[in-house]
Amino acid sequence: MYNQPKENYYAFAFGLQIESEWPLPELIHAEEAKKADVTIKVSDLTNEWERHEKECNLVITKGIVMFKIDHTATYLVKGGHTIVVSPEVMADERKVRLFLLGTCMGIILMQRNILPLHGSAILINGQVYAIVGDSGAGKSTLASALIKQGYRLLSDDVIAVSLDEDNVPIVSPAYPQQKLWQKSLDYFGEKSDRYSSIFAKETKYAVPVHEYFHTEPQSLAGVFELTMKKNGKVRLSEVESLDRFRLLGEHTYRQYLLEPLGLLEWHFTMISRLLRNVRVFRIERPENEFTAPIIMKEMERMIVKEDCYESEKRFV
Repeated sequence: MYNQPKENYYAFAFGLQIESEWPLPELIHAEEAKKADVTIKVSDLTNEWERHEKECNLVITKGIVMFKIDHTATYLVKGGHTIVVSPEVMADERKVRLFLLGTCMGIILMQRNILPLHGSAILINGQVYAIVGDSGAGKSTLASALIKQGYRLLSDDVIAVSLDEDNVPIVSPAYPQQKLWQKSLDYFGEKSDRYSSIFAKETKYAVPVHEYFHTEPQSLAGVFELTMKKNGKVRLSEVESLDRFRLLGEHTYRQYLLEPLGLLEWHFTMISRLLRNVRVFRIERPENEFTAPIIMKEMERMIVKEDCYESEKRFV
């Protein structure tokens, strides 16, 4: 059962200063902010929840999103600046945090007109590359292979992408942790007893990566979609034309919320501007094979090729 702390918790993630009544040990601690960008409060939402008609444990009204996770908590996200969490008795604190740092922060980013992509973001040769894909495609496993190669992590779940004054897409760091399944740990020869599970009875583990975490915003240079096929070799190809819009739309975090939040036009415009500076690639890999090292080499080869092309353009 949750015991409310005597003092608020201050942290920094997704480019936002956060003040929270709920402990968030995964995040980078921050000094007390004069005015937080996002405030997380603990309060009883029972009456607020009961007065709304609900569909699939979800309520969306003007400026507000509410959702309920059975046996965990009810959450309210408002205006891009406030999250209220109402934990159930004996709720697993790790699972409560999972939705605070995932779905709630994804909604906060949308409400602030920051694009949340679902995947991992890795700093390679001074620029960020996003790895997106469906659940189980191997995004975090590939990111972990890249980290072990010496590259640095900016995000492992929700990638916060904004545009600067020149329409250059910028990724803001999330927090220094990966989420890896037992199978991924086995691939890398690591013991799961070194890490905490994401929540009780879960075989997915929270893996701290403080020493490999990049703490400054960085420009987004490319997006790699990781897909699976039954057999064959790893294949990397560039995604062209309108297929790029579809791809980024599908891999927007909690994209089903865009229409009820009235954000479809913003989302289309955001992706259009992003694609002026970002190239998109697709990686096909055989399922049931550990191909992360092969994929990593293909990515590195493509990125080096891109770097050489950009260097040549400067002298034309």
